[in-house]
Amino acid sequence: MLSPKKTNYRKMHRGRLKGKAVRNNKFLYGNYALQATEPTWLSSRQIEAIRRTILRYTKKTGKLWIRIFPDKSVTARAKESRMGSGKGAVTDWVAVIHPGAILFELGEGISSAVAINAFKNASYKLPIKAKILINNYDKQGEKEK
Repeated sequence: MLSPKKTNYRKMHRGRLKGKAVRNNKFLYGNYALQATEPTWLSSRQIEAIRRTILRYTKKTGKLWIRIFPDKSVTARAKESRMGSGKGAVTDWVAVIHPGAILFELGEGISSAVAINAFKNASYKLPIKAKILINNYDKQGEKEK
């Protein structure tokens, strides 16, 4: 599972999930991408399950980039514990996802049909709706034929 090696503070506030993604919303590496259309928290276990699904379908051909990282700690209190006595222990790490954020990218030596089907299978593991993007521009910004 993904988790930070070191953090400044162990426990975080919950925060808000309002607004669209202003960062991480454009292609950086590959030609195919999986983009979130709803806000959510993605746990490190969900990210790992999606990664495994994509690699299994593509048979490890092509290159996969994970564009998100679970850097927010989630705490939970013990079951049936009384009120008070502070905040619970850290139980999980999540990535905060805003609508429009690119989650995964595929490229370099993978066919269009394989990439689209891999992302379609991976989107079933997501707790939100996602769409598949195709980049028709090469690295210099010129449109491919």
